[in-house]
Amino acid sequence: MFGQTKKCFKRDLRLPRKPYGSRYPLGRRVMRSESFRASSFNFICWMCFGLVASVFVLAVENNATLANSGNIIAPEVVNSTTQANVFQAVVLGFVQGATEFIPISSTAHLKVVPVFFGWGDPGVSFSAVIQLGSLAAVLSYFWSDLSQITRGMIKAVRTSDYDSQDFWLAVGIAIGTIPILVLGLLLKAFEPAWYENIFRSMPSIAVVSIVMALLLALAESLGNQKRNFSDLSVKDGILIGLAQALAIIPGVSRSGSTVTFGLFNNLERATAARFSFLLGIPAIFLSGLVELKGMIDDGVASSGAMPLIAGLISSAVFSYLAIAWLLEFLKRRSTWVFVWYRLAFGVLILAAVALGWVK
Repeated sequence: MFGQTKKCFKRDLRLPRKPYGSRYPLGRRVMRSESFRASSFNFICWMCFGLVASVFVLAVENNATLANSGNIIAPEVVNSTTQANVFQAVVLGFVQGATEFIPISSTAHLKVVPVFFGWGDPGVSFSAVIQLGSLAAVLSYFWSDLSQITRGMIKAVRTSDYDSQDFWLAVGIAIGTIPILVLGLLLKAFEPAWYENIFRSMPSIAVVSIVMALLLALAESLGNQKRNFSDLSVKDGILIGLAQALAIIPGVSRSGSTVTFGLFNNLERATAARFSFLLGIPAIFLSGLVELKGMIDDGVASSGAMPLIAGLISSAVFSYLAIAWLLEFLKRRSTWVFVWYRLAFGVLILAAVALGWVK
């Protein structure tokens, strides 16, 4: 009895832990860690600058080549898309579904995979339309979350309860959608040929994939993954929304860029992925809808109704499976497997281009 009292007395007399930043080693470690994180922001900015600069260099080189050939617009390149048959559409639906929500870039794989198989490029329109299958999958999987957010937002507006997390989460998703919509409309309205010839070129996809792999590795190393879904704010919506806008460039990956910057913002891996999926719903919907309207105006027969339906169904099924798998995976594992995959993917493409296997 006396021994237990003595132990309790000693425990109560222990000195409180010194605050971070004191002369204690723990404080120094935390200060160094925070300083390292702060200085890494500059590195992130330079990496993003390198991404843009790399694509710009490719653009200049490509435009110089086209100028020498006397054809700046290169319509034969822009229109060099091929119609997929039903089997190819099912395979491309699998590629879309398996890669849309995994941080490895579905747009890049939809460009690279058919080229490697010798099927030709199915084109931006086909790729965007079969994304509607992914939209159906994410709506189905997160229906309860979406219903809760919608009901919470409506209730908050009616009761003027603007401290509601559901309200601010909805606001964050709405604001985070604006950058990718603006950038996408600008590219489609002013420079569609430039986008086709530069951003969707194989060297560009390879370089972008490697750069994004390095950014994901940095985010995995620096983020503390302590913030969960209840800690999300409008600031997360804005920052991750800006990151989502980079997904206009094939090879970036919408889920890859958003998960990467979510990790930089200290979100848990599964939380970053979950918010990425919710944030992507408006962008996927509007992108697919615009391209679907364009295909209907041009005549669905030109793209093939049956291949389109087959691709949509395949995309929906495999997207649902990919979402379920990734969320469970990120609860237990890190994103390093995607880092190594993206590095290998980029290097393989560069090697194939250098050896003349693909153009």
